[in-house]
Amino acid sequence: MPAFTVQDPEFEASVRRSFDTLTLMRTIGARLQRVAPGEVEIDLPFRDELTQHHGYLAGAALTAIVDVACGYAAMTLMLPDTSVLTIEYKVNFLAPAQGERMLARARVVRPGRTVTVCSGDVIAIAGENEKVVATMLATMATVSRQDREHRQPRTTSAVPHGDAVHPRASTRSRWCVCQRLRRGPRPLQPS
Repeated sequence: MPAFTVQDPEFEASVRRSFDTLTLMRTIGARLQRVAPGEVEIDLPFRDELTQHHGYLAGAALTAIVDVACGYAAMTLMLPDTSVLTIEYKVNFLAPAQGERMLARARVVRPGRTVTVCSGDVIAIAGENEKVVATMLATMATVSRQDREHRQPRTTSAVPHGDAVHPRASTRSRWCVCQRLRRGPRPLQPS
């Protein structure tokens, strides 16, 4: 494993504090285990509520823990007062996820100022046996405090359907797919 330069001496506390705010991780019962420069591990006990129709842990639960682990692995190498957003990932499911618990083990492949590439594995643990059941390659974007403060605040007020404000638009627009459906299909244009 390459040695990484840590830019925030309080990276571990920052990662742990941030993890504690993740409602999804709390809901599914995931626990942050190991935090080191460029590496993070998240543990998820097997729960019947998280299984799919064959009784294996659902791919969505596996993807959630390894995505979060990759994000926090990237965050360990970022400047203070920055955070991370996933901008892309690819997951391969290698075997059915069955065991007493799943361990997402993530590491930074290539750190960057604005984009960091990470990889992660989900290991199914049953007694002394360990088996890799999923692997991920993920790209993470660095988000500064300034970026987070300048975005539009979320509101919970009802917006008439079809009159919603597009996330990238500065004014109200009719971007809703339903508006296009109500107008009917567009006629084909001759080539």
